Amino acid sequence: MSAKMETEELPDKPAVTLPGTVEKIIKPFSPQAPEKAQIAVEGADDLYKEIRIDNVLQDVNGELVKLKPGAEVEVTVAAPPEATTPVTKK
Repeated sequence: MSAKMETEELPDKPAVTLPGTVEKIIKPFSPQAPEKAQIAVEGADDLYKEIRIDNVLQDVNGELVKLKPGAEVEVTVAAPPEATTPVTKK
């Protein structure tokens, strides 16, 4: 997925948004590789709470920007309806 998420796609998809914090910025080993942002996702299991993404986002004006260490972010997971099943209530 690209760094730019089309917000108009989300209303039609089941989704969850979790808060997160940029823990650190990881410099690439080679100049051709992208810089990474490591994000701790609140509410995730301890062993799986960190994710790493390319540290390139697009602002509302279409300009490329980077995340800073300590930045508060939101992590959204969305899926098409056909990729989900109903939850059985107990």
